[in-house]
Formats: sequence, C-alpha cells, structure tokens
Amino acid sequence: MRWADVTFLHWRYEPREVQRLLPPGLEVETFDGWAWVGLVPFAMTIRAARGPAVPWASFFPETNVRTYVRGPDGRTGIWFFSLDAARLAAVLVARARYGLPYVWARMRVQRDGSGDGAVLRYRSARRWPGRGRAASAVDVSVGPPIAPADVTALEEFLTARFRLYSRVWGRVLSAPAEHAPWPLHRAGPARVRDRLVEAAGLPPVAGEPVALYSPGVDVRVGRAERATRLRPMPGRAG
Repeated sequence: MRWADVTFLHWRYEPREVQRLLPPGLEVETFDGWAWVGLVPFAMTIRAARGPAVPWASFFPETNVRTYVRGPDGRTGIWFFSLDAARLAAVLVARARYGLPYVWARMRVQRDGSGDGAVLRYRSARRWPGRGRAASAVDVSVGPPIAPADVTALEEFLTARFRLYSRVWGRVLSAPAEHAPWPLHRAGPARVRDRLVEAAGLPPVAGEPVALYSPGVDVRVGRAERATRLRPMPGRAG
C-alpha cells in the first residue's frame, strides 16, 4: 500500500475519556499526561504483489480516527475507532481480515497548487454502516518540510507507529505495519468541520489541532495475530 497526501490532525483528551472506549487488554498511551486522538485523512493506493493496479479499485481516499495504546503483549501501537474508505470492496476485506472498523463513505481528496503552500481538501460522508450519521471536511495548507533532527518528541509520538491493534470475537489482535519514517511538513492553518470523532463516542474536537502533513510512504501490514500477555523470563538458579 501507499499512503499519500497524508494530514495528521491531533487533539488532546483526558485519558479516562479515551480509556472507557478501549476493549479489555488495551491501555491508552499518554504523552505529557494527555491521551491523543487523531483524525488522519489521506489517499490510498493498493497494489497486488504481481500485476498492474486497477484504478477504480486500487486508488481511493481514506480517513481514520485513532488513538495510541499499549497492548497486552507490552508493545505500543494504534487503535482505530473508525476507518472511512471510498471502496466497498476494501471495506469488506479489511473488516474480515483484520477486524478493523472500516466504514464505506463518499469521499474525495483535492489538491490545489503544488509544493509548500498547496492546499489539501478532504471530504467524507458515511454511506454504510451508519449512513448520514457522520461527515468530515478538512482544508489544510502544506508548510515547509521538517528536518528529521527537528521532529519533536510529540510529533514522533503521533506519527512513528509501526503496529496496529484490533478486536475479533473478544480477542485482541496485533499486526505489524512496516514503513519508512514519515517525511513530515508543518501544516496549517487547518479548517476542520468534523463529526467522525464524535461518532466514535468522544467529545467533539475543540481548539487548534497539532497539524502535520506528509507526501506519503509505502506501507506493508503483516499478518494479524493474537496479542498475548508477555510472560516474564524464568530466573536462573544461582
């Protein structure tokens, strides 16, 4: 997969507001005492291991609502409250294969201009399940690139994620998400009219988000396996 024209928008939340929505076995991960909830719209490209991409099936917008957690296996990763996508086939496959809460939506991504100063416009309205219940509109301008050495600890916390968690039949699953470090840009000001975060059961977004943009990376999601609690190594006899 390739995730392109990615905008990361994050807001602070009280940890208890987020923890109450997580399944048993997952613990909200905090930064500076806050839980962080992200609204992340982008353009998805899916290619099979062999053969050409099929434009009508392989290229589509997606928007996810997510937070960051520690799993029963002791690792950290992403918990998705929802993932809206514009291709029904992708929604059905991801729900069945990974137990992820994908939703079919009418969506578009529009870019005005190029390079620094370009404006990205993301639009989403849910179709199934929950038609008419939630929509999102985001306009954000692309700022200058951030040198890797200048990425802050918070910006790394919000973007450098290489594992996802889901829940199927009461079991917490974990899958690796392999990709290079995100090439990040400053972003903003962001104009956000969103109901997706609220539809997840959280208070509506408020205030200015922490906004970042990336032109994208290639991503490979591995096999989902049960995230079991790590056992301590047995001590050696003295």
